[in-house]
Amino acid sequence: MTNLRVGHGYDVHRLVDGRPLILGGVKIPHTQGLDGHSDADVLIHAVMDALLGAAALGDIGLLFPDTDPAYEGVSSLKLLQAVGERLGKAGYQIVNIDATVLAERPKLSPYRAAMRDNITHALAIEPTRVSVKATTEEGLGFTGRGEGIAAHSVVLIEQTKTFV
Repeated sequence: MTNLRVGHGYDVHRLVDGRPLILGGVKIPHTQGLDGHSDADVLIHAVMDALLGAAALGDIGLLFPDTDPAYEGVSSLKLLQAVGERLGKAGYQIVNIDATVLAERPKLSPYRAAMRDNITHALAIEPTRVSVKATTEEGLGFTGRGEGIAAHSVVLIEQTKTFV
């Protein structure tokens, strides 16, 4: 019997002046960046929370608290790699990741392949297991007004080993 688990992750950060915009580990040219303790990469944060939730291993706030100076300005890809290693040690493998970024601006389609590649490299999985999409919110809500960027992720993992 296989042990499949689904996880959902969500993250949001406010856009502010004076910070680079990092999404999926890609530095994207824009007039503002996301505010946060780490690099504030909402896409990677949503993926990490989805993976951790699927495996019942907590969340990124528990593992990488914003009160810990060790994580100030850290690349979220580094944290994603640590999450992938934690999943492996717990006996899970990633079946697939589906993620969506919600942003009115900038247009993200030119960067989606690089984002997917960064995620697959950090997790040491095949590119066919990761989908990165982007959408606007047609001017509605905080993302539509350009006040912030959000991301959702849904993942499927499989338990391949049971540890006693």
